[in-house]
Amino acid sequence: MERIGVFLCHCSLLGPIDIQRVLGAISEKPGVIYAAPHQDMCTDPGLALVKNTIKGENLDGVVLTTCSPSLHGDIFRTVLTSVGLASHQLEIADLRGQDGMEETTEQAIEVIIRAVERLRTSLPTITSKVPITKRALVIGGGIAGIQAALDIADGGYEVVLVERTPSIGGHMIQLSKTFPTLDCPQCIMTPKMVEIGQHPNVKLLAYSEVEEVSGKAGNFRVKIKRKASFIDRDKCTGCEECIKLCPVEIYSDFQRGVAPQRAIYKPFPQAVPNKVVIDPRGCLHFNGDRCRACEEVCPAQAIDFLQEEVFVEEEVGAIVVATGYELLPKGEIREFEEDPDIIDGLQFERILCPSGPTDGVALRPSDGKVAKEVVFISCVGSRDPEHGLPYCSRVCCMYSVKMAMLYKHAVHDGQAYIFYMDIRVTGKGYEEFVTRAVEENGVLYLRGRVSKVFRDGDKIKVWGLDTLTGKRVEISCDLVVLAMAMIARPEAKDLARKLGIATDEYGFMAEIHPKLRPLESAVPGIYLAGTAQGPKDIPDTVAQASGAASKVLALFSKDELILEKVAAS
Repeated sequence: MERIGVFLCHCSLLGPIDIQRVLGAISEKPGVIYAAPHQDMCTDPGLALVKNTIKGENLDGVVLTTCSPSLHGDIFRTVLTSVGLASHQLEIADLRGQDGMEETTEQAIEVIIRAVERLRTSLPTITSKVPITKRALVIGGGIAGIQAALDIADGGYEVVLVERTPSIGGHMIQLSKTFPTLDCPQCIMTPKMVEIGQHPNVKLLAYSEVEEVSGKAGNFRVKIKRKASFIDRDKCTGCEECIKLCPVEIYSDFQRGVAPQRAIYKPFPQAVPNKVVIDPRGCLHFNGDRCRACEEVCPAQAIDFLQEEVFVEEEVGAIVVATGYELLPKGEIREFEEDPDIIDGLQFERILCPSGPTDGVALRPSDGKVAKEVVFISCVGSRDPEHGLPYCSRVCCMYSVKMAMLYKHAVHDGQAYIFYMDIRVTGKGYEEFVTRAVEENGVLYLRGRVSKVFRDGDKIKVWGLDTLTGKRVEISCDLVVLAMAMIARPEAKDLARKLGIATDEYGFMAEIHPKLRPLESAVPGIYLAGTAQGPKDIPDTVAQASGAASKVLALFSKDELILEKVAAS
């Protein structure tokens, strides 16, 4: 290309760059016949300038500087196409450097010169049209995955929903109530879960994991591992007769250790699919014993101790990642001892749940006595650079006050304390909810950091500092509930690697632009939903899931995708 125009946008500049010096240096380069600045290149006047200059100067190549190549690139390519140029005849020079750092004048000249050289040596592209596979893959069966899957399925397209655990439902189904309305999660989630299980456009693959992903937007090929449950899924009726006779108790992920489960188990009564699973780590049969009690009692003859994992392949046109979150392990916080009466928020949710292991009675895990004083500690790990988590987990303020309120409903003469840094409650009805907890339920807020939590006889001692009064605080209580930081799931980075998408410094799936493209990964056709992308509450999660589904539906509204390839010279 020998007739190149360079357009320097003022909005793309962060530092004190000498624009005239830059233009002078660029104009001396071979092939550059036009170089000019503009205040806002992406506005109508700026785009008109590009169009008119291409026509007037008979340009065969364009170099543009822009504040956001990922956002504005398509706009400028469309402008070039409208005046007869191809997309390979455009180069965008990013003057904002790595991580948005300021560029010097010399660096700006160097960046633009490199763009000019790339343009001069670029090869022509050829376009081809490929059909779109109008099926979607949703990874994760929590509320985000469920909402996205239902929206896409209701739009008339088949969805493959992959969930790594034996049942969909995610963390939401573990909650006792939801703020600020105190709705029963099981009551509002179960209909959606059942709809997933019954929807003609949804193919549910529970107890499964994504192994490999290849292809591009519109045509992905996905290899999925279906883990061995040692149960014939077609035969099992979920009657639970096998569970009654199992002699082994093991840790329950669903109950968060507050109560055990059997080695053959159903995660919870409303599980979808309504099937049991055998955990070989606890099953006596898989550990040298001759026990086959479950097999002997199963009326459907569904037990299959020889079952092995299998792999299936699915072709899809779009992928929604909704892998959810986990809580920071309590052991990461050195100031707090390991103690059965120092628990995290999800453990207390199970205790408070009317259908939970204690029937909603606030009992201490250590001895089963009613907890008369409970201390809630906010921001445990969150907003804490020392533990590598400087971000706010967003929901801790609300779920702490929710649990304090529910505790007071269960133990009327009990006392609830909340240690907090500051209160961040910005959702609809959230501020009023906090006011109700204080004025109607007597929840006592203490502003300050907790320095130590430890066992003192049959009590738990909490040491802290009230930063409003400057006085030290010491509370002897029966139970301590920690609002642990929300973190990305441990396996999220490995999944991101398989998908070819990025994660941020904390392990959450990275969006292409935090404000204007928060639902999209850097890989076209792969979208993000819920807490896989970062901490958020249920309303925001549902909204983002529906937004991701709308992106999929928009993609599926086309019959073909236009692909560009570089032609060999």
